[in-house]
Amino acid sequence: MKTTGKHYKFINSKTGYAIFYHTLDAGIKADDVKIELEKIKMQVATTNTIPADTVYWQEIDEDGAGKTVQGT
Repeated sequence: MKTTGKHYKFINSKTGYAIFYHTLDAGIKADDVKIELEKIKMQVATTNTIPADTVYWQEIDEDGAGKTVQGT
């Protein structure tokens, strides 16, 4: 089944655990993807009371594996 957006997981680099999952709409402009992910990264860090520089994101591909490491 095809999904209608790109899926991301946010990971705590100190523990290696995924601490948040998010889906961006497929229609979002490429330039806006990083901006949105950075906003979410800051919210995740604040909610989990951890430094923002310990959170990064990975795009989740169709088989559920992490594909692209960014946001470190």
